[in-house]
Amino acid sequence: MSNNQLGVLHALDAAKTQWYHFTAIVIAGMGFFTDAYDLFCISLITKLLGRIYYHDEKINKPGTLPPNIAAAVNGVAFCGTLAGQLFFGWLGDKLGRKRVYGLTLMLMVICSIASGLSFGKTPNGVMATLCFFRFWLGFGIGGDYPLSATIMSEYANKKTRGAFIAAVFAMQGFGILAGGIVALIVSSAFDHAFKVGPYNLIGQKSTVPQADYVWRIILMFGAVPALLTYYWRMKMPETARYTALIARNSKQAAADMSKVLNVELKPEEEKVEKILAAPSNSFGLFSKEFAKRHGLHLLGTTSTWFLLDIAFYSSNLFQKDIFTAIGWLPAAGTMSATHEVYRVARAQTLIALCGTVPGYWFTVALIDHIGRFTIQLMGFFFMTVFMFALAIPYNHWKSNNAGFLIMYSLTFFFANFGPNATTFVVPAEIFPARLRSTCHGISAAAGKAGAIVGSFGFLYASQSQKTPDHGYPHGIGVKNALMVLGAVNCLGFLFTFLVPESKGKSLEELTGENEEDDESQQTTSVDKVPAV
Repeated sequence: MSNNQLGVLHALDAAKTQWYHFTAIVIAGMGFFTDAYDLFCISLITKLLGRIYYHDEKINKPGTLPPNIAAAVNGVAFCGTLAGQLFFGWLGDKLGRKRVYGLTLMLMVICSIASGLSFGKTPNGVMATLCFFRFWLGFGIGGDYPLSATIMSEYANKKTRGAFIAAVFAMQGFGILAGGIVALIVSSAFDHAFKVGPYNLIGQKSTVPQADYVWRIILMFGAVPALLTYYWRMKMPETARYTALIARNSKQAAADMSKVLNVELKPEEEKVEKILAAPSNSFGLFSKEFAKRHGLHLLGTTSTWFLLDIAFYSSNLFQKDIFTAIGWLPAAGTMSATHEVYRVARAQTLIALCGTVPGYWFTVALIDHIGRFTIQLMGFFFMTVFMFALAIPYNHWKSNNAGFLIMYSLTFFFANFGPNATTFVVPAEIFPARLRSTCHGISAAAGKAGAIVGSFGFLYASQSQKTPDHGYPHGIGVKNALMVLGAVNCLGFLFTFLVPESKGKSLEELTGENEEDDESQQTTSVDKVPAV
């Protein structure tokens, strides 16, 4: 224990893994379960929305969303998420992590339900309403990123902190999986109830009026897990690091953590004042001192998250088009609208089971053993390899769907056993407590800027290249997209060298918040990146 470290913080760092750790993981993680469900379920229903609202009576073929509408429906939630990450990240450092934690959850509940109740007199009116509510849904989701990460990092012990934060984020995989399963259940139920066969007549006749309920139910289900965890979030005490180091209330911090850890902790008011009076605890986000200590770190966390999310989110939203382009999904005219939802959901659920979910839990198991830096570097490397391996011999995969599925699943496996997890973990560890939530929000917002590039840019580009067969993208469009994503991952590999290793150190060691006035001690311990 450092002579300057508060007893309550040392107790948290040294605590053995206890029940409260797992409780915190579940409470914070269910927010991410909901986040992933809400963000990714939209890709399951975009084809259905096109068939319901944009059917062309003249040609009597299944309708598709116009490119601008498709891009808006898929990407507007990311715009809200970006805004929410910046706003709630800042608010979490100003008002406390807990005070705004419940607000984000209730916003998600209300907007999930409202999205399913979207209304309008015209198709464009329905889509506009849907986009409005999904923007505010994203705004609430955005707040969950910095708050959940910061709360978990400040509750965890230093030995297994990486695994605990990664476990919170790993709930995202279950959320993606749940989206596919809910879509499978709802679509198959409607197929059975209304006797809509898988190979019904093409066009509007294959889209029964009741299909309008399918997408609404799928969207509204996102409110259920968020609502179930609201009570437990409100019962969690504020983190000791916020209470002691920002709110300057060492008595409350000691009292809260005494209950959590079941030990007797004494308030150390004089030590708190001494720590807070040090120069290392006085600089702000836009100061030269912050730029000197953490400027490159913030550049590293923002750039790698931005590049990762271009690849990760565009790949997720692009799945249905890739599956169609390689012939894994039949043309829309050969099946009913609800059965098309079923086929898309089945494909995405298989990808989630094979690659997405296992990748998250490999990170949880190994992050505190091999380190954040190594996992992130390895993940970007293999994502680059597999993207190019899919793109360069692209025509080969058209006749080898099983091979394509395996390779495509591996890109998701190494995204999650790689930068998709570590970009979430590291910003919650390497910045000072008074700026931790803000800096995590900035890093996450950079990621969502990448998601916007992926959803608006790649999705629009793919739908702009149409074949005569109902607007599906040309193979060359998919190939070029995969090539660009491979190059993006390669850049992520290079920018990873700006990201420090934080394995096995206390948060105060990493940020230098225990430093005294001695100028020689003011270089933080995360300035060195491990050699590879």
